[in-house]
Amino acid sequence: MKVAICYPPLKSDKGVALLSQNRQFQWFSRPTYIFPVVPATAATMLHKAGHEVLFLDGIAAELSEEEFRARLDAFGPELVVLETKTPVVKRHWKWISEYHAAHPAVKTALVGDHVTALPGESMANCPVDYVLTGGDWDFLLKNLVESRGDAAAFEPGIWHRADGKVSNTGPFKLDHDLNAAPWIDRDLVNWKLYACKNGNFKRTPGTYVMSGRDCWHAKCTFCSWTTLYPTYRTRDPIDVVDEIEMLVEKYGIKELMDDSGSLPVGKWLDSFCHEIIRRGLQKKLRIDCNMRFGRLSFEDYKLMRAAGFRLVLFGVESANQETLDRFCKALKVEDVEQGAAWASKAGLDVHLTFMFGHAWEGPKEIANTVALARRLMANGHAATLQCTLTVPYPGTPLFRELDANDGLTTRDWDEYDQRKAITKTPLASEADVKCAIRKVYGGVLQPRALWHVFRRNLFDVGFYYRGFRYLLGHLLDFKG
Repeated sequence: MKVAICYPPLKSDKGVALLSQNRQFQWFSRPTYIFPVVPATAATMLHKAGHEVLFLDGIAAELSEEEFRARLDAFGPELVVLETKTPVVKRHWKWISEYHAAHPAVKTALVGDHVTALPGESMANCPVDYVLTGGDWDFLLKNLVESRGDAAAFEPGIWHRADGKVSNTGPFKLDHDLNAAPWIDRDLVNWKLYACKNGNFKRTPGTYVMSGRDCWHAKCTFCSWTTLYPTYRTRDPIDVVDEIEMLVEKYGIKELMDDSGSLPVGKWLDSFCHEIIRRGLQKKLRIDCNMRFGRLSFEDYKLMRAAGFRLVLFGVESANQETLDRFCKALKVEDVEQGAAWASKAGLDVHLTFMFGHAWEGPKEIANTVALARRLMANGHAATLQCTLTVPYPGTPLFRELDANDGLTTRDWDEYDQRKAITKTPLASEADVKCAIRKVYGGVLQPRALWHVFRRNLFDVGFYYRGFRYLLGHLLDFKG
């Protein structure tokens, strides 16, 4: 079967769409392209099973709509698969409708957290043939393709049309063995498109893997990926190291991002780090990962640094305990300051993410979060920061809570794109929220913060250049 896994170009005066396998959609003034691990795994699975596969990312390849359509038509797919997200789902409905009109014999499928939360909505609003729900849609896609449309052979989690009606095979299951998935064929999925234009990478070329799907906490009420991955599973740590060694030796990878929602900890992390050190890979590679505060000790962070870890990303969201508790983060504010201090003291670069515009936070609470972010930068306990607006995606407990209590400003999915406030707050206007975000980013320019930046990156002129451009881009993203 001929299968195309695609990201059609999304032209907008808002910027470049940060879409591929992304937890929090945003239009970026400065392009950032995240390597899509699950879509790439899906492509590799099908290719290894003998199917013809086209992996066509029109966004990362910076294609025009005409160039994208020409490449897709030249391939002649029998099935086209699109990963979507709330702020662009209406665009994808339109694209599928137009594509079906021009190619009525070609089947289409949608995947992602939005259609997992609301599968029937997409079936009703466009002529899509299939919706694959849950995070293991790479396994479901292989099942769909190899079943040749026989619904009796479909795994749970597939919505489809039959005899003019919409049917489904029940709730998706996360019972697939991640160790059974093949290593990604990096050439098949054009890995170089994502190797440099990524704000996380200090060294290039870089790429991504996922050791776990997705977060071992999996309770944060705002996180759309808990919709995809309510059950946490991991790959074997030695197999992950084997793949990393191949990436270093074959492709010359200098920095690697493990995009698990939270990197596995405990015995898994210990085995992984010691295996990296045993093979000497820490001399050739830097590793980045997502982590949670409150779980690791100072000794754990030192082991990670010895194993070549450079950047550790933490979600803070707020400096107010009420907000952390309402989000079910199982985190204390003091854990943030202690953990950031330990990680930075161990020699790791700490990246912190904050959200602004929570429905129950007023000026005082926002000022607390701004002060915490700027203090961590000034103390050298945070190397980089990222801020977003609170966006309650469908399928999350936060969305259900706010929707039930008239706490949303709109249900127009186009507006869920980080450009305007979606939650009703005690603030006078969303301009106050964006002003707070700009104050946080401005904290990078504090004299003490700059001193720590220069101390860590003394002779890295390229780092300063890239950092300034990304800072300017973020300020433009949240201009008043």
